[in-house]
Amino acid sequence: MKKIISFSGKGGVGKSTLLVLMLKYLLEKFKNLDILVIDADPDANIGDIIGKEINFKETIGGKMTALKDKIQNRQIPLDVSKDQIIESEVFEALIEMDDFDILEMGRGEGSGCYCSVNNTLKRVIDVLSKNYDVVLIDAPAGLEYFARKTGRNVTDLVIVSDPSKMGIHTMKRILEVTKEVDLRFENIWVLGNRFPENSIRDILEKEVGNIKEEYVKLLGFISNDDEISKMNIIGENLLQLPNESEAYKIGKELFAKII
Repeated sequence: MKKIISFSGKGGVGKSTLLVLMLKYLLEKFKNLDILVIDADPDANIGDIIGKEINFKETIGGKMTALKDKIQNRQIPLDVSKDQIIESEVFEALIEMDDFDILEMGRGEGSGCYCSVNNTLKRVIDVLSKNYDVVLIDAPAGLEYFARKTGRNVTDLVIVSDPSKMGIHTMKRILEVTKEVDLRFENIWVLGNRFPENSIRDILEKEVGNIKEEYVKLLGFISNDDEISKMNIIGENLLQLPNESEAYKIGKELFAKII
């Protein structure tokens, strides 16, 4: 199994939460998978959701801040290229957990262009992904992530929408942008999160049905789950969500379609 799965969508639709639920499913279903979680969102929510405190210095943004200071103070070897140094720092940002690894982007390194870091991140993702069976990516809420082609090797794109006009609009704009920059995926899945079990679901179902590309599919719907909301608010590890959770039981059925 080789999968690179990216969760995207408007900010606040629950991308990070759904990624962690899928991680929980993978850890329980497949015992020997090598899994990498990449938190590419500068807001860095994954650590909070799984109860792992990640210091800024451990993130790629933190590494780049320290590297910028070293460059300004002439503390780096002259015979090593900037790309090599950046690549080395990114690999050092890899955090090894018991059952999976995490790479957290963190916030930007301050003023100046972030393009070299983004370009290096693309290369490092390419290299790292070869060492893992499954890579889960929490993409930033903005469309720039796709415009920069950072997700060019993603096999499955999961676009999450909540029951709002803005969520559906962002879903359609992501599809437009990926087509404009010629990003290709094996599958694009649309997942409705926190949708009540009523006719509102028909709206998203109709929007996806109007899309001509056969690789764009409606994955399904997950209702709001008070237990998940409670765990998020009090900071409990979402990987410890009871298996009896209705949202998780539905999520397992949907995630199985991707795997």
